[in-house]
Amino acid sequence: MNDQQIQQAYQIAKERYAELGVDTDKALDALAQIPLSLHCWQGDDVTGFENAGEELGGGIAATGNYPGKARTADELRHDLDLAYRLIPGRHRLNLHALYAETGGKRVERNELRPEHFAAWIDWAKQNDHALDFNPTLFSHPKAASGFTLASYDKGIRKFWIEHCIACRKIGEAFGRELGSACVTNIWIPDGLKDTPANRRTPRELLRQSLDTILAEKIDPAYNLDAVEGKLFGLGSESYVVGSHEFYLGYAIANRVLLTLDTGHFHPTETIADKISAVMLYVNELLLHVSRGVRWDSDHVVTFSDDSQLIAQELVRGGYLERVHIGLDYFDASINRIAAWVIGARNTLRALLFALLEPIEQLRVLEIGGDYTARLALLEELKGLPSGAMWDFYCLRQGVPVGFAFMDLIKEYEERELAKRG
Repeated sequence: MNDQQIQQAYQIAKERYAELGVDTDKALDALAQIPLSLHCWQGDDVTGFENAGEELGGGIAATGNYPGKARTADELRHDLDLAYRLIPGRHRLNLHALYAETGGKRVERNELRPEHFAAWIDWAKQNDHALDFNPTLFSHPKAASGFTLASYDKGIRKFWIEHCIACRKIGEAFGRELGSACVTNIWIPDGLKDTPANRRTPRELLRQSLDTILAEKIDPAYNLDAVEGKLFGLGSESYVVGSHEFYLGYAIANRVLLTLDTGHFHPTETIADKISAVMLYVNELLLHVSRGVRWDSDHVVTFSDDSQLIAQELVRGGYLERVHIGLDYFDASINRIAAWVIGARNTLRALLFALLEPIEQLRVLEIGGDYTARLALLEELKGLPSGAMWDFYCLRQGVPVGFAFMDLIKEYEERELAKRG
């Protein structure tokens, strides 16, 4: 379709939605204000650049061997530049601590400082990106036992506590330098493969560790703290110290953000229903949007029922200003740049689909007890031309419409990725 055809299709679709009282221009403007935090680790299979590198651990596995993964921070940033050009809107980047650049020197994680991320800050300034951050409590000799902040070993706990404190300082520096609060999210792999004899003590130790990490107050204008739970993982199938219930209680008691990862619950469980319950008790929420297949396998986000349900809950509940949305998957079996773009575009498409609902009309029907009309209207919406809205939004944002983004990715693959070993 050419530009004129896209605009004509939009006008027709706009009239269809107007019949239901939906202001499509307002919906597109609202979508343009929603930033996604792209996850740097999709581009290099969670390898990082801090030191010589350790084997992936903590139940994390990047499967596949598609050629062209980023080998250096410069290559990763170059790949990200292309991804951002193909995703409509203005978005953030989510960094892990193992993406530090230390000039070839061995720097322990508890000694990381903002200067080890200076190149990331400079790149973010140049490209108008804000940064989010994560301590890296895996893929390290001091995490080999499967325990970090909840370890019985006081020295191990001390090391990881110091690492998390350092990461909060780095997050604060990101917020100050870039003028947008950094969300610093703590996830740990601690748990056991088989049934524990003592579930209580590791959780008491984790609470003590978190209390120490968060003892120093940081201006929320610069840094926001989040904690992330999980149902199970590889090597922690029977017991995860930092469960959803543990972190829900901790977030409420300590007024920090709770992180809900779509892959960190039972495969048949969606987080959509949890959002309105949790938001009654926490001020802000961090979402990690992924797609689990049978387990927390971190597949690329698709325009699925689950992604649409989450987006609908965010819009219907009026939560967009209190929820931070990040992507979290790593697929090494396909072009890694395409993985970023496909997942981000599908997440935004789901949000647009939700923004195009006649929410007030649906609320009136529900409050009035007319569930028949509510069901009929919800089903009718599925057939409306939301695709024309998405195409016009991409056109207006200056990114490729439809499948055309793959042409640019293939061209980049031939020009750049094919040269990488």
